[in-house]
Amino acid sequence: MSKSTNQESISNHKIEKYRHLYVIIEHFEGQVIPVSLEMLGEARRLMDEFNSKYNSTEKVVAVVLGNNVRKLCDDLVTYGADSVIYADHEELKYPRNDIDTKVIVQIANDAKIMKIISPEYENTFVKPRYMFFAADNIGRHLSSTVLAELDSGLASDINKLVISDLDIRHEHKTKGQSIRYEKILEMYRPDFSGFLWTTILCLDNKNPEILREYHPQGCSIIPGAFRPIEKDNLRKGTIVEYSPNIDQELKIKILNRKVIKRTIDYETCKIVVSFGRGIKDNPEQNIKLIEEFAHLLGAEIGITLPLSKKPYQVSQNLDSKYMIADRVIGTSGSKITPTLYVAVGLSGAVQHVAGMKESEMVISINTDENSPIIDESDIFIKGRMEEVVPILIEQIKKQMSSISVRSS
Repeated sequence: MSKSTNQESISNHKIEKYRHLYVIIEHFEGQVIPVSLEMLGEARRLMDEFNSKYNSTEKVVAVVLGNNVRKLCDDLVTYGADSVIYADHEELKYPRNDIDTKVIVQIANDAKIMKIISPEYENTFVKPRYMFFAADNIGRHLSSTVLAELDSGLASDINKLVISDLDIRHEHKTKGQSIRYEKILEMYRPDFSGFLWTTILCLDNKNPEILREYHPQGCSIIPGAFRPIEKDNLRKGTIVEYSPNIDQELKIKILNRKVIKRTIDYETCKIVVSFGRGIKDNPEQNIKLIEEFAHLLGAEIGITLPLSKKPYQVSQNLDSKYMIADRVIGTSGSKITPTLYVAVGLSGAVQHVAGMKESEMVISINTDENSPIIDESDIFIKGRMEEVVPILIEQIKKQMSSISVRSS
């Protein structure tokens, strides 16, 4: 056997220390939140393909932390989990990043669990192969601290996943040699523009001079990116109670908690007016123009993701009211289904379109008739927003005045 073949054989043997796909479940007021079921559904699809392709028996493992959470476990099996590991403790009643991180890391490193879940891997298991978190306020923070403790990498805000074998040539990781990486999780997300895909890989260093392994291959997944599988009450799974070690002096104790709901209500709003970087020529005045237009329509205002990064200088009042994450429409924000959606000065990046494509009617205002938003539009108005929106405002006011006169 050649030296290179022998090294590859050793590397392949080492990677089998990592097994299963762990999905970190979030719940609120006794209910599993939708994104957790979405992650389970995608995990189920991925691992079914994985086991078929690699002739394996690896599992989807749901991990639940909380107090009195045993009742959630059976449902998680019906939505795709092969096994559910739950840690039930009074100190886990509310999400706290420091404690939750510690407990999840304990679970991920505990090979004894394999005796119940997968006895065939009990003697070789070291860590999970893959790990999913929700890309929400809790999951984004938790994923970063857990993966740091597990000494691995993290891909954030993912909305497409593929498991494959890849031939990689890299100056540092492979010392310039082409090496086959097996069972790699390809994690995709739209780039900042929303038009290009970025592929993120969590790869071991196979350069003999800097050998190092990175597992789990982990990511946070954008809510709404995937669909849960259909609930199957006949599915059977293994439920494992885990006794966490919470013996540290707690730095934070929750005495009272109030849940702050979203300040923007898109669920009940029938009309939404969104704007994008088309405001750039005069951001302050254009936002005020859109504000007046939306007010006349009785509409809520949305924005594209780049606007939440505050690329333009506007007054503090407009900045704090509109250039905020809660108003983002798309895969990194809200998914909406209004009766009427008006897109002003936005191009229609795939990331944004994913959040508004279920609208009943779409009217777009854009100077570029080749912009992708035209494909989503029922009515497309070619023109500068500074010229088109004032005309629409004038016509709406005339109609309102006419209706008022007839009523009197």
